[in-house]
Amino acid sequence: MGIKIALAGNPNSGKTTLFNALTGSNQFVGNWPGVTVEKKEGRLKDQKDVTITDLPGIYSLSPYTLEEVVARNYLIQERPDAILNIVDGTNLERNLYLTTQLLELGIPVVVAVNMIDVVKKNGDQIHLQPLAEALSCEVVAISALKQTGIKEAAALAVQLAQTHKALPPGHRFSSNVETVLDQIITQLPSDIPLAMQRFYAIKLFERDDKIASTMSAAVNVEALTKKTEEKLDEDAESIITNERYNFISSIIHQCYAKKNKSRMSVSDQIDSIVTNRWLALPIFIAVMALVYAVSMGGWSVSIGTLGTDWANDVLFGEWVPGMVGTFLDTMGVGGWLASLIQDGIVAGVGAVLGFVPQMLVLFFLLCILEDIGYMARIAFIMDRIFRRFGLSGKSFIPMLVATGCGVPGIMASRTIEQDRDRKMTIMTTGFIPCGAKMPIIGLFAGALFNNSAWVATSAYFIGVAAVILSGILLKKFKLFAGDPAPFVMELPAYHIPSASNVLRGTWERGWSFIKRAGTIILLSSIVLWFLQGYGFVNGVFQAVEDNNQSLLALIGNAVAWIFYPLGWIGDMGWKATVATMTGLIAKEEVVNTFAVLYHYSGELSEAGNEIWALVAADFTALSAYSFMIFNLLCAPCFAAMGAIKREMNNPKWTLGAIGYMCGFAYAAAMIVYQIGGFITGEVPLSLFTVVAAVLLAGLIYLLIRPYKESKTLQVELKETAKI
Repeated sequence: MGIKIALAGNPNSGKTTLFNALTGSNQFVGNWPGVTVEKKEGRLKDQKDVTITDLPGIYSLSPYTLEEVVARNYLIQERPDAILNIVDGTNLERNLYLTTQLLELGIPVVVAVNMIDVVKKNGDQIHLQPLAEALSCEVVAISALKQTGIKEAAALAVQLAQTHKALPPGHRFSSNVETVLDQIITQLPSDIPLAMQRFYAIKLFERDDKIASTMSAAVNVEALTKKTEEKLDEDAESIITNERYNFISSIIHQCYAKKNKSRMSVSDQIDSIVTNRWLALPIFIAVMALVYAVSMGGWSVSIGTLGTDWANDVLFGEWVPGMVGTFLDTMGVGGWLASLIQDGIVAGVGAVLGFVPQMLVLFFLLCILEDIGYMARIAFIMDRIFRRFGLSGKSFIPMLVATGCGVPGIMASRTIEQDRDRKMTIMTTGFIPCGAKMPIIGLFAGALFNNSAWVATSAYFIGVAAVILSGILLKKFKLFAGDPAPFVMELPAYHIPSASNVLRGTWERGWSFIKRAGTIILLSSIVLWFLQGYGFVNGVFQAVEDNNQSLLALIGNAVAWIFYPLGWIGDMGWKATVATMTGLIAKEEVVNTFAVLYHYSGELSEAGNEIWALVAADFTALSAYSFMIFNLLCAPCFAAMGAIKREMNNPKWTLGAIGYMCGFAYAAAMIVYQIGGFITGEVPLSLFTVVAAVLLAGLIYLLIRPYKESKTLQVELKETAKI
């Protein structure tokens, strides 16, 4: 039987970097059984019989969050052969709190002090031997980022796992507490392993209901706990917490020598600017504007646009269609099959893949910002803003992830403890423009807005604004009333980004987009080709040259009237409607649909080609912006809808979430087109203008209406596996 090693540590301690370095490509990701929390496992490099399980990042083994429940359940029930506890050496005191709890489980523990390079750079010292003696476990220094010491740490964990050597924890509480713990241990059931008795005794003393529910009725510690609380004038949990930090403080003085306690670190100096109350948000806006300018703008520095121009004009505009055409001619393929391949598959899939360079640049820049530690600061900054609008800063994390793909973004909402906040985050995360929506922005920014980087930037902040407005609106209703969940987050020290981490993150996000182009988009391209190429003419079903007579036009015209108030009228109306409908399959399909409808075999490019002229002829700037707003904010793709269904775990809530997004998108697009058009003179006064004005007035009323008083909601954390 193989060896199981659990990787445990605080969030942002470098745990994921260490996991990637130890396992490389030998990883497999899924969900913990019965729980919507990601489970990562991998085989140790060069030792295929050693499985490393990356536990969720946690601060303690007190189960207040679903991640803590999962981690504690695994450690208690599965009993791995060893624990590799990674701690942040630049914040040793905070990280050792979890260490003291892990040592009480009776499982061999190796403490890996990470970021030792940063510690040395700061002129500080961590004395490993005294620390190891104080904790009664092995302690090694590593740098997961530079991959120094990681092999030694893993080898030590494997060695301890083979010998099953677990020493009693070195820390002891005060005599008052130790006396009570000894008395509790005498009452424990005989089936509790000797190595875990201290852990169970502490949890019973803390009145941990999850532990107490598994104990025999004979275990009665209430009187002992109450007596100690009265004696020390503290509740039991606070007593244990204080005792742990007293122990940690005592060994920190022996093991940690700080060079200059009064001098601010480089990270602190940077944070004094980028997290400044007044400068933080303008800096963030400037950073995101630069990111979108480089990846999607029309400037000389816009390398993403240059790559996309080449991909569309040359690769999918000339090379691929030319090679495919030559191959078809050589094979003697013509007629409908040649049309299917060139006009359907090459045109549709090529139109989407042409935007891959822009998205890879965007993902690359975002991964750099994440790896250097800036995005963690943004979560902190946004918490100040979000809390004013009824959202927690934790809601920003799913929205950040959603910039790559809405599916993992929605799944990231699992970290939010309060049920109402989690549901509200799920309902609003889809507003953030994901990578799949970037081609829509790129198409219209190029066709009608002269490749303006501000159009792309505004699309991102429209999503953020929709989230903020939704937070205010939804909090006015009883289902979502109440204070947002508290946000606690460790801010990692700034560091140079790891090339492997950045490239891995960029590739994973980009590859998920490319895979969809080869599967869902390929299939839908074929279906679209058929629907727009065939129809009924004079009652006879046949191939049609004018796609206004096609089956696609028939379907689009049947429902296009719904979108007339948004400015989707004329021949463009049914095309825009169909593009929106296919966008529910995958948002990339919006551009793909236009490519097929405009009959251009893979020649959809950014540099003033024919389809831009046709799009510009069909749309006005205002109707184009209305189309963008609706497709950016409406229901996400089928995959994201499936993620909503899994996370909500309730059909009514799922339909409610999708319905809310569609309704909000429709109202926003209608207000922009009708009110904006009335002001500019593009839209005459009509019933729709009045309706838009009423919607705007209602929105303003809901925004300024005072919050209803709500009772404090106690949302119990639901465990799927009882300890």
